[in-house]
Amino acid sequence: MAVGKAIDGTLSQVGFQLHQGRRPTQTATGALARSLLEESLAEAAVAVPPEVLETTLQKIQDVVRAYRASVIAGLARPRTRVFLIQGQVGVYAQPDFWDGRARFFEMKSYRAIPPPPEVALQLRLFQLAFPRLEAVLVCLDRHTDPVETTTMVVPPPTTEEGAAALRTAYDLGREFGQEKVLEYVEGPFVHYALPTASEGTPGA
Repeated sequence: MAVGKAIDGTLSQVGFQLHQGRRPTQTATGALARSLLEESLAEAAVAVPPEVLETTLQKIQDVVRAYRASVIAGLARPRTRVFLIQGQVGVYAQPDFWDGRARFFEMKSYRAIPPPPEVALQLRLFQLAFPRLEAVLVCLDRHTDPVETTTMVVPPPTTEEGAAALRTAYDLGREFGQEKVLEYVEGPFVHYALPTASEGTPGA
């Protein structure tokens, strides 16, 4: 988890700089990765030998290089959307990247193709929140040497798949969700009704 957090933070900063037209150096990227990794390890109260730390930092740098050569390099992160189910349960959805027009991208630093159940559900929820965009899963597998990049276009959910994802999100929200005052929740919003309560699952 500490490594994943360090990778996400490093790529976020590198992506921001690339989006601004800057070219972060390998030295600066390495220093950032070290800082984030050491911070994450300290928060988790985990100590690793120096040689393991250096090997891990080298792998993060390898992931950064793979990212800079990928289709998601320099893309922005979309604004968080909220979709409301039955007007009762809200789900925050924010994929890792988007092109601002036609596609959003979710990135994993391990091979998640075919998507395991938790990733498949995450992608379905993103598709419900961004119903007009094509979903693309990008995997920069830090467990391979060199880092392997694979991509997968995720087909739009069928009516049954969308309904199942809505039901799962609704049930989880009712069981584990926290109360929030809707007037203080930032949109944009997408509204859905459960098929069992209303015909279809229209998105807006």
